[in-house]
Amino acid sequence: MERLKLVLQYFQSNSESISNGICIVLALVSVKLYTSFDFNCPCLPQYNKLYSLGVMIVPPIILFFLGVLVNRHTGVMMDEWMRPVGNRSKNPAVVKYLFSAMLQRALLAPMVWILVTLLDGKIFICAFSVSVDPVLFSGFPNNTGLDVIKIMAKVPCKEDIIFRNSSFRKAVSRYVRCYSQAVGWSILLFLIVLGSMGRLIKPCFDDQASSLQTRYWSNYLDVEQKLFDETCVLHARDFAQKCVVQFFEDMREDAVLYLPHPRFIVNSQMEWEEDEEEERLHGVSKQEQVDQLLNRWYYNKPELDVTRIAHRPRVCVTWKDRDGKTLYSDV
Repeated sequence: MERLKLVLQYFQSNSESISNGICIVLALVSVKLYTSFDFNCPCLPQYNKLYSLGVMIVPPIILFFLGVLVNRHTGVMMDEWMRPVGNRSKNPAVVKYLFSAMLQRALLAPMVWILVTLLDGKIFICAFSVSVDPVLFSGFPNNTGLDVIKIMAKVPCKEDIIFRNSSFRKAVSRYVRCYSQAVGWSILLFLIVLGSMGRLIKPCFDDQASSLQTRYWSNYLDVEQKLFDETCVLHARDFAQKCVVQFFEDMREDAVLYLPHPRFIVNSQMEWEEDEEEERLHGVSKQEQVDQLLNRWYYNKPELDVTRIAHRPRVCVTWKDRDGKTLYSDV
């Protein structure tokens, strides 16, 4: 359980880890779909290859677009690519980095599907059994009245009556499956070698300082968008609360209440709490202001300079009574 908690904490630590976790889940789902799906080869010369190519190509395309859809890098990349320049210039290296990260993660599940189908071999047998020369194997059923192509197309169908108690079908299936597995292992080896060479050679020809900058600003875009969304949610909540309270306040009839004069510290604390509530709205208290703020965020992103807010002096408030005793302080 502790290891499982550590794994879950890793995948929840940042958006990149979450994207990796989603891609791994999609890869596992692709394996589960393949093992649970019942493939029925049509065993007809004109349809075997078409059916096999469909099973080999269509699910990987679906898994690829699912990977693109659930990957957070996709939205960040498109926002950065399509946004107006405004006060902030675009960095093509960041967009390229985000596209590469999105593409690598989206290709994981399709490649797993293709490798599983090749290593299993059933789709390959359905597609290329008609291409095998029957002379290479003994026990060919030549007393069926069918031509050779139609007989070879029925090799994937072990329930067919012409291959009952026949070693010919098993021999052809083993032969084609060996080719299928050879292709699958070759592709897997090529991908591993390509990835290893890329990790080893890239630092020799790439500027490490530029790579660090690119990674930093790509992470910054992701964090900035998340913080903006969270701030919008908090503002919308406070804005809605103010609207609802104001509605109920407007429905209340005027009344005169005679209450004892509250103490200074109570009034001060109430005013301070109201000031805090106003601060959460950031002075944006009308629909037109909200729309203007959102338009400005999209068309005129703030420049990457926080000098003013970093050196802004902090105002501290302290209340004292007549004798100089501190009643409240936020120092």
